[in-house]
Amino acid sequence: MEADIARLTDENKNLSADKVALTADKEKLTQDLTTTTTVKQELEKKVDIASTLNASNITVTPINIKKNGKEDVSSKAKKVDKLVISFDVDNRIAQPGSSTDIYVLVMGPDGKLLAPTGTEVATFTTREEGDKGYTAKMPVNLEAAKKKNVEFGFTPGTNFQIGSYKVQIYQNGFLIGEGTTLLKKGGIFG
Repeated sequence: MEADIARLTDENKNLSADKVALTADKEKLTQDLTTTTTVKQELEKKVDIASTLNASNITVTPINIKKNGKEDVSSKAKKVDKLVISFDVDNRIAQPGSSTDIYVLVMGPDGKLLAPTGTEVATFTTREEGDKGYTAKMPVNLEAAKKKNVEFGFTPGTNFQIGSYKVQIYQNGFLIGEGTTLLKKGGIFG
């Protein structure tokens, strides 16, 4: 019986040593997992930011719609019926076939956001400024390393006023482009 007790005591010491080693291994694995998770999250954040589109060739064109339906460019505020906003977007790492939303903000000469006729202002979340209202939200289908043209016409609920209209374009919570157009007073002295 003493031999069994001695053998069991040795086994108990060996098991205790194995437990200490396994506990140390578990702590190391937990630390490695935490480090890997942190690195993975940082990389995901970098990829998310890198996937933000680039906007270029931004134009804001004031349009006068004549009675016959023909559209002409006009810089006179009282003749402008809509603004046509056009721009190109691209991104080198965009997943082909994926879609994203682009938010366009149109601000009047008074700096206030304009909304299309009969709609309430909806909001989206920016990365740096919190929630902002927008004029239009447009889904865009992406292709890697290819420019995609985005264009839409904006008609406000009221007449256009004299002054500078500012357009801001957001995607992925970031401001990706801006454009302006100036509407003048009509007449020979405008």
